[in-house]
Amino acid sequence: MNFYIQQSIQINFIKIGGITNSSVLQIGTAGIIKPAAYLYNTGGFTKPAPAAIKPGEIAKPPTTPEAFAPAVPLQAPVRTVE
Repeated sequence: MNFYIQQSIQINFIKIGGITNSSVLQIGTAGIIKPAAYLYNTGGFTKPAPAAIKPGEIAKPPTTPEAFAPAVPLQAPVRTVE
């Protein structure tokens, strides 16, 4: 047996507390929701991520020189003479 439902929905305000990769936000009715998760390596990463730090543990300092470089170019200090 098939049901055909026609509906009109007007949303004036919606507040969503949080959505994760596998969340489904449904407004209205749907016959079947097929779950799908697509993962893409958009950052071009080649190695696994480092292990997470447990609560109360102290993080080890990075060892690569790039880790100490600023993320944006900075202007050299300027001395003003009065």
